[in-house]
Amino acid sequence: PLIAGEGAAAWPIALDVDEPHNVGADRVLNAIAGHEKYNGDLIVIDFGTATTFDVVDFSGAYKGGIIAPGLNLSLDALVSAAAKLPRIAIEAPEHSDVIGRTTESQMLTGIYWGYVAMLEGLTERLKKEIGRPVTVIATGGLAELFDRHSDVFDAIEPDLTIQGLSLLYGRVAAGA
Repeated sequence: PLIAGEGAAAWPIALDVDEPHNVGADRVLNAIAGHEKYNGDLIVIDFGTATTFDVVDFSGAYKGGIIAPGLNLSLDALVSAAAKLPRIAIEAPEHSDVIGRTTESQMLTGIYWGYVAMLEGLTERLKKEIGRPVTVIATGGLAELFDRHSDVFDAIEPDLTIQGLSLLYGRVAAGA
């Protein structure tokens, strides 16, 4: 079914949410591509300015999700609000120890392991709420960063949004 958003936009996907006109285009495109590539219920985690968790059911309907601050946004806020904290590079720690011995290692631990805990915790809560087997897809520039220390992802699709755009273009061009 086509669900119209505000303006002339129409999506070839059911937006089963209270405010379909407020669903971001990137989230719809991720839902389209995820459903095209994977069977069953999905959770798509997109690492961008915001970290979004999108739920797509087995029929391809977008059911809603979660919006959290993105990793870089969180780090920017921390550095700008605390005068003595330096800017650090975001990277996967070499070990799983969480007791940092320097300011930089403490920041990396808080940012990295804090995000791992958020990813695992929110994904587990979503799976429980969905109540059926779910495939978890990670996308966005930082997706692969967390795969090393967590088994939360079933698949990594770094360019899922672009894939969705290509699929949507193909459907529109074909008159679907």
